[in-house]
Amino acid sequence: MIRSVPLALAALALVAGCRRHDDAGPIEASVIGPAFSAHADADGGPLAAPQAALIGATGQGLLRFDASGQIVPGLAARWIVGDGGRSLIFRLPDLPAPGVRPIDAEAIAQRIRAAIAADSRNRLKPLLGAIDEVDAVTPQVIDIELKAPRPNLLQLFAQPDLAMGEPGRGPFAITEARKGTLRLRALPDRDADPDETPRLPPAVRLRAQTAGRAVAWFVAGATDLVQGGRFTDLPVAQAATLPRGALHFDPVKGLFGLAFVRADSGFIADAGNRRALSMAVDRESVGTSLGLPNWSPAAAIVAAGTPEIEHPAMPPWSTTPLADRQAQARGTIDRWRSAHGAPPVLRIAMPAGPGARLLFAAIARGWRSIGVSAVAVGPDDAADLRLIDEIAPADVASFYLRSFACDRQVACSDVTDRLLVEARDADSLAERTVLLIQADALMADNTPFIAFGPPVRWSLVAPSLDLYRDSPWAIHPLNELRTPLKR
Repeated sequence: MIRSVPLALAALALVAGCRRHDDAGPIEASVIGPAFSAHADADGGPLAAPQAALIGATGQGLLRFDASGQIVPGLAARWIVGDGGRSLIFRLPDLPAPGVRPIDAEAIAQRIRAAIAADSRNRLKPLLGAIDEVDAVTPQVIDIELKAPRPNLLQLFAQPDLAMGEPGRGPFAITEARKGTLRLRALPDRDADPDETPRLPPAVRLRAQTAGRAVAWFVAGATDLVQGGRFTDLPVAQAATLPRGALHFDPVKGLFGLAFVRADSGFIADAGNRRALSMAVDRESVGTSLGLPNWSPAAAIVAAGTPEIEHPAMPPWSTTPLADRQAQARGTIDRWRSAHGAPPVLRIAMPAGPGARLLFAAIARGWRSIGVSAVAVGPDDAADLRLIDEIAPADVASFYLRSFACDRQVACSDVTDRLLVEARDADSLAERTVLLIQADALMADNTPFIAFGPPVRWSLVAPSLDLYRDSPWAIHPLNELRTPLKR
């Protein structure tokens, strides 16, 4: 049974009577997620949304994303791609901006080496396997040599997971930390004309909150920006009375669906049964249940238009009407039942939240139509399938395909694993593309994953944030939210 959506009335009462402040004051920003941690380390595992936002504000990598998701200089003032795509050379500025501690190339090189080290759990590590050497050629020059060319690798160097997180590296510095709220002051732009009066971005008060509290504060006018929203908490925002145009969806790509946990025998070890389960899901109802405008369901593992695999392999049944698909899938399940008995009740590991309950209900309806029952379990419980909800950190096909390599403990194939290794070591982009296309086709047939469509990332944005843009990475730089006032 789907419970009613909580409206966080207690949180709303706390801020009732507040109003959105004028454009001259600091920006009030909330990020949905756990409290900030003083010891968060991207090499220890994926960053929670509040920590990623904080690192993006107070730290910086060689590159960064601007408000619209384009790569712009970060710590590196400029860069070139040489040797046919096998060499990335970054140059740091000769002099840092006033108030910014100098940094040399060796410190950045050590940061990258740590991210790709054997014991690293950095979420980008599987995509950085092409890095052969990282050298600090001079105090201002870093040379990254690749085993083979990699398109769009630069996008990874703009992610907060590869940032230098020490204070003073980013566009902001923390000036106050009080009751879970961080006050951030903008630092001077190193590229600003020293003869002109600086126009610094507004200060920001940044806090990590639950979805209910963040939405309540926004409705009450106490917050200008809420970011970090996912499908799990979207109903909380939809249940609130929001100003027109306040709810934004980022046009992200990635993986949103169910991965089969590795099984050597039994019902889900059979590729035909996995295929039947995927066929039975009504992807249109997933978008409808979650109330997603302009959401495009998809059955392919790789997002359409991804370089190297512009046209990903589609399951043969993808153009078959739902009723016919479900009839075919029911036949597969009936044959299994005749030979082995009733299928087991499948356990699906799902996150908490009203959106997750809505999603599970849509999945279960489709499976009931073919005679399969399911139960939702916690994200860390033993399960037959687990929800994957991840944004692609770069436009690379390997992000999608390597997510279903055998070392990920999912239903996999030794053949596709060999193809992925050969693609990683391929000498040319043409050879790499052929190998990735072959791996994609085999995975589409083996069905390690039930894709629903693109992930869901939402924000609430006040009209005063005139520089805010929807981002393909769901990254919203805090220094590019509102036009600075002249001083």
